[in-house]
Amino acid sequence: MHKRLDREQMAARVARDIPEGAYVNLGIGLPTRVANYLPPELDIFLHSENGLLGMGPAPEPGQEDPDLINAGKEPVTLLPGGCFFHHGDSFAMMRGGHLDICVLGAFQVSRRGDLANWHTGAADAIPAVGGAMDLAIGAKRVFVMMEHLSKQGDCKLVEACSYPLTGVGCVHRVYTDLAVIDLRDGELLVRECVPGLDFDELQRLTPLPLTDARQGETP
Repeated sequence: MHKRLDREQMAARVARDIPEGAYVNLGIGLPTRVANYLPPELDIFLHSENGLLGMGPAPEPGQEDPDLINAGKEPVTLLPGGCFFHHGDSFAMMRGGHLDICVLGAFQVSRRGDLANWHTGAADAIPAVGGAMDLAIGAKRVFVMMEHLSKQGDCKLVEACSYPLTGVGCVHRVYTDLAVIDLRDGELLVRECVPGLDFDELQRLTPLPLTDARQGETP
């Protein structure tokens, strides 16, 4: 019997794939948790679109600085050498291709790597995209973290996104609570499944053809 990864386990799994020396933006919500699992001995530079570079993990309770927050308005720490700067400069970094990786949440990802993560079309939804479009197109690699299935039981990996798009053909890798899947030229390459979940069961839950690449090359 397989067990789905919880959100902390998903964040820890993503952190394992972030190399030393990388400049990384962690999107609001679930991706911000990745910061808490990055090895402190590695030089990894976390960027926040509100104007921070060199963020550390969340502060200890009682040690929060109200002037030091990430784009999701959560308190953060600043590592030695970290800095803060104008919002416009921060977006110039994003749009100028200076980020190696961004980690974003998603409502849907299509087999072609299209991303829908900013609006569901609901009347009470947050009516702003923030920096998601800039990150999706500006970062060299886009990682997505999301549950494999919606609360209604629908797979979030789809043939074509039904929600408004954030970016077209921008997603490189998806981390779900069931698997790690690379997207390449319309093909979904399964790199990992959670322990106890066999490939056939993952395919049953996913309405797109999957390729078992667990013994294949690593991109």
